[in-house]
Amino acid sequence: MYKVMTAAVLAGTMTFAGCTMNEQERMIAGGLVGAGAGLLTASAFQANSNWTIVSVLAGAAVGTMVARNAQTNECAYYAGTDAQGRDRYDVRPCPR
Repeated sequence: MYKVMTAAVLAGTMTFAGCTMNEQERMIAGGLVGAGAGLLTASAFQANSNWTIVSVLAGAAVGTMVARNAQTNECAYYAGTDAQGRDRYDVRPCPR
């Protein structure tokens, strides 16, 4: 329960702080939140230490902004791989 509350407080703080962060700080925060989500997932499944490390690294990678188009104000986010092993990217409007 302690881990869940800590994660909720951290996520709320990051969300609130996102209004005042610059682009680089938002990218770092996205990686940290993703890593935290990976850690919580591994913990929920009672994974061993090797799988916990893999889960944290995957969580940090997924959701990280990898490109920004200033003309169209669109950002590309890494979304994992498809069934054929190709990288997938999610393109959506950039945060303000």
